[in-house]
Amino acid sequence: MLAIRLSRTGSKKQAHYRVVVCETKQATESRFVEIVGHYNPRTTPATVSVNHERIEHWLKAGARPSGTVRTLLARHVTNPPAAAPVTPAPETPAQ
Repeated sequence: MLAIRLSRTGSKKQAHYRVVVCETKQATESRFVEIVGHYNPRTTPATVSVNHERIEHWLKAGARPSGTVRTLLARHVTNPPAAAPVTPAPETPAQ
């Protein structure tokens, strides 16, 4: 399954992030499918630049944004992705 999440770059105590599409089981800083944006929290106000077309493409392809990316997109994109619905596990009767 694909995820849209942040990958930390920058030197010590000077972090900035890439918004990447990667496999959920893959480490964020290692392999990724595509860089779809950048996030710099150190500027005032924080700078977010994303490729809206590619974000929409990956969301339609089934990629799920992380909580932080969902928040960033809600603040900076006109049509933010909805939170993934949580289905409760069926209860099994105790014996």
